[in-house]
Amino acid sequence: MRESVFYRFDQLRIRVFYALNPPEEAVFTPDEQVANVVRATLTQAAAQATATLTPTATVTATALPPDVPTATATFTPAPPPESALVENVPYVDQHYGFNNCAPANLTMALQFWNWGGTRESVSESIKPFAKDKNVMPYELVDFVNSLTDLRALMRVGGTPETLKRLISAGYPVIVERGVYLRDLSGKVSWMGHYQVVYGYDDKAGQWQVKDSFEKGGDHFNVGYNELIRGWRSFDYAFLVIYPPENEGEVLGLLGSYADEANSNQIAAQIASDEIASTQGQDQFFALFNRGTSLQRLQDFNGAAQAFDEAFAFYAKLSGDQRPWRMLWYQTGPYFAYYYIGRYNDVINLADKTINTASEPYLEESFYWRAMAKIQLGDQGGAVEDLKQSLEFHPGFIPSVVLLQQVGGQ
Repeated sequence: MRESVFYRFDQLRIRVFYALNPPEEAVFTPDEQVANVVRATLTQAAAQATATLTPTATVTATALPPDVPTATATFTPAPPPESALVENVPYVDQHYGFNNCAPANLTMALQFWNWGGTRESVSESIKPFAKDKNVMPYELVDFVNSLTDLRALMRVGGTPETLKRLISAGYPVIVERGVYLRDLSGKVSWMGHYQVVYGYDDKAGQWQVKDSFEKGGDHFNVGYNELIRGWRSFDYAFLVIYPPENEGEVLGLLGSYADEANSNQIAAQIASDEIASTQGQDQFFALFNRGTSLQRLQDFNGAAQAFDEAFAFYAKLSGDQRPWRMLWYQTGPYFAYYYIGRYNDVINLADKTINTASEPYLEESFYWRAMAKIQLGDQGGAVEDLKQSLEFHPGFIPSVVLLQQVGGQ
C-alpha cells in the first residue's frame, strides 16, 4: 500500500513538472559565431597540414584489445531464406522496477546461450542506480565480454539483410530503436527501446521480436517498415552475442560489418542517403546519424557540422515530433563539440538535457559538462558535476578517473 501511494505521488510530481516545463519546447541552439571560427580554423589547419605532408615511417601494428574480435571470417554468407525463426529464445519482461529494458533484453539474449544469470544480476552491474535513465549499448557489450564466458559486439548501419543473415544462422539480435509509448507524464512520446529480434517472414512482412514492455511481448510482431523507421533513430545499431568458438562464423555472417570502422562508414553513407530521401522527423534522425557516424570515425569537425544541422532542423519540427530525450541515449554531440574546442556548446547542450528531465539521472551529461568546465577553468563546478554523475551511476569509470585527476577525491 505504501509503495502504491509513493508511486502515485511520484507520477503526479512528474506530471506537474512536465506541465510547467514542457521538454519539447526546449531547443538547443549552437553558438554559430564560435562554430564558424572553429570550422574556419580547422579547415585552414587541415589545408596547411596537407601542403606540408611528408612520407613517414611505417607504423608497426599494435595488438588489439581483448574485447575486439580477432578471428577471420570462415565463410562467405549466402542470401538468407524467405523466413526464419530462432527457437527457444527465453522471455524476460522489464516490469516491477525502474527502467529495466536493457537488463531484460540482455538477459534474454544471454539466457538463450544457457547463461545462468538473471535480470536482477544484470541490472545490479550495468545499472547500479535503480533510476538510471538509460544503459548504452557499449555497456551491454562490456558486461558480456567482461563478466560472462560469451562474447558480444555492436555495430551500426545495420540493414534488414544483416539481421536476416544472423537470425537464419541461429543468432538472435538485440536492436535499439525509437518507439512511442505513454510515459510517466501521461503523454505518448518518443523514447528509446531495446528489442530482441529472433525471426522474420518476408511474405508477411513482419519481424518476430521479444518485447520486454508490451503485453504479449513474448511473441510480438513488428512490421518491416515499422522496425526500420524506429531503428533509424539509433543509427541502425545492433548487438549480437555468441560463444567465443563461433566468432569466425559470426564475422563471416557480418560480412562488411565485421570491421567496425567499415560499419561506421556504411552508417555514414546510409545517413547521407537518407538525408536526401526523407523528411520531417526521419530527416532529423538521418542528420543526427551522420553526426554520430562521423564522430565514431573521429571526424569531429564534420560531425559537429552535421549535429549543427540536425539541431537547426529539430527546431523546425512541431513539438509532438521532437524526440527531446535524444541525448539520454546518444551522446555523440558532446564528443564532437568537445574535441573541436566548443566547450560552451557542450555545457549549454548538457544544461538543456539535464534541465528538461524531471529526474536528471544522466551520468553522461554531467560527465561531459564537467569535461567542458575543466577546459574553461571551472574546476569547482566540474567536481560537483562529477560527484553528481557518480551518484547517478556509482563506479562510472570515466567520472571516477576524471575526479581523481582533478583531485576531487
